[in-house]
Amino acid sequence: MKHYKIALSIAGSDPSGGAGIQADLKTFSACGCYGATVIVAVVDENTVGVTDVHPIPVSFVSGQIKSVLDDIGADAIKIGMLHSSELIRSVKDTLAQYNIKNIVLDPVMVATSGDKLLQDEAIETLKNELIPFVRVITPNIPEAEILLGKEIKSQKDLKSVVKDLSFGNKVSVMLKAGHLTENKLVDVFYNAETNEIIELASDRVDTKNTHGTGCTFSSAIAAFLAHGLSLNDAAIRAKDYINKAIVAGAAYEIGKGHGPVHHFFGFWE
Repeated sequence: MKHYKIALSIAGSDPSGGAGIQADLKTFSACGCYGATVIVAVVDENTVGVTDVHPIPVSFVSGQIKSVLDDIGADAIKIGMLHSSELIRSVKDTLAQYNIKNIVLDPVMVATSGDKLLQDEAIETLKNELIPFVRVITPNIPEAEILLGKEIKSQKDLKSVVKDLSFGNKVSVMLKAGHLTENKLVDVFYNAETNEIIELASDRVDTKNTHGTGCTFSSAIAAFLAHGLSLNDAAIRAKDYINKAIVAGAAYEIGKGHGPVHHFFGFWE
């Protein structure tokens, strides 16, 4: 019997379908993985903004993780929004019971709409306990500024700060440049395992359809790691995927705010 490559998303649910669990499942599928999910919160949101967040009980989240990993396992795991210190610790402690190397953390703190998604006290827990435990983190500029405690002003700053985000070379870092203003968008990937820095350039796309780009990018990295690619190759393939998804999605209008990217650009128009 054949076996799928399995990617597990631990994240919040977005009913509008552009971000969170829904974006992760679409990305896993588009990148050739069987997607499984652990829902940590049900988020009342759309393309305009976040109205409310309903957390799932922490013990129930842990139970979902065990149910998936005890039965079908996972070749890679993507972690998204974790809103509290208690939840962060529980997810980390539960995952520590399983020998899964490919864990990608998108340190979600603020939604595309600007709505805050992470409690203040949870930031230190994220930095001290979960980030050193995972293989890759994928912060955007505002998230990187929170983690570092300093401002990032321009593209030229990224190569100098990306190593600082590796927390003593414990974790590899995909630092996303989308919030900067340069016409050339250059994400910077630091491979902590080989001490390499790779610059991944693309032309900035004039579009408001950026809802879920962070979720999609991190999920693509996880999917390609699930397929056995090296860190560098997974980062390069994921960058190519998210860029093409943004370009393809720019032609569409969904909702009144920030629409989604086109996850299935390779399959249908």
